[in-house]
Amino acid sequence: MQKTFLFLALLFSSSFLSAQISMVIGDGGFLFKEGSDSICFYQRLPKSLDGKYSRNNYIHPLYGLDGTVLTEDFPDDHLHHRGIFWSWHQILIDGQRVGDPWMLENFKQNVKNVQFEQLREGDATFQTEVYWMSPLYKNGKEAYLKENTTIHFFLKEKNLRRIDFEITLSALADKLQIGGSEDEKGYGGFSIRLKLPEDVAFRCEADLVTPDVTAVNVGACVDISGSMGKNNSYSGVAVLCDETNPGFPQPWILRKEKSMQNVVYPGKTPVNLLVGEPLVLKYSILIHDKEISKRAILKEGKKQ
Repeated sequence: MQKTFLFLALLFSSSFLSAQISMVIGDGGFLFKEGSDSICFYQRLPKSLDGKYSRNNYIHPLYGLDGTVLTEDFPDDHLHHRGIFWSWHQILIDGQRVGDPWMLENFKQNVKNVQFEQLREGDATFQTEVYWMSPLYKNGKEAYLKENTTIHFFLKEKNLRRIDFEITLSALADKLQIGGSEDEKGYGGFSIRLKLPEDVAFRCEADLVTPDVTAVNVGACVDISGSMGKNNSYSGVAVLCDETNPGFPQPWILRKEKSMQNVVYPGKTPVNLLVGEPLVLKYSILIHDKEISKRAILKEGKKQ
């Protein structure tokens, strides 16, 4: 019998740790907490809206430090957007399109195994093994790609909580390619759909960043902040691109309203995923409720 869920937890005495990241099994997925505070929810099983836009293998809700829900799922303007997700428009095998994971068309993800481990420092890791499938490939009976993702949850430090993502994509089919949207925007890859207040601001290495229709080159990180907390209090999420990623620093699609924020890779021109040569993408998010300097953000980025 195939094992579909693996849970590992290292137990320590209460005298050893004053805080610990924990995982709670919920409806369709897993809730991650630090003490009594919710961090985020991972959606393991597919969910849909009236049978449409079925999606899984993503994070929603993501919670702010004050417990406010920061992300959106099934937003009216883009029903396919979903919390924190990593997805692409173009999936090609031998030059033929077999699905559009971004739009959730001809796309299925089978989350076969997950593993949760508490670490000695109080942090925790969550690992997934996910198989990508399409009715246009082998009649949907075989996967064309295996995804292994590790999410590292760090204990909160003062006004900052960090979450790391390491996404490994391994081709199971020959002549497999992935790519972003085929227009000049080229969006695709690691994305986050946030609730955006009117005073949202984008800052980081280029100080104040002005979003554009197409991707902007502003460096390794972008902080998205404004009146996102309870009672319109200040809160924010910084997104960091790891220097080991291909094309570093990757460009950004940024939007002030009704859309997601995306670290663009590879753009509109597809890249080859060769069997036996996995593609590894690493990103971090920093959740905060005080203004954070770009120096502090970049310092956090060096920890990965």
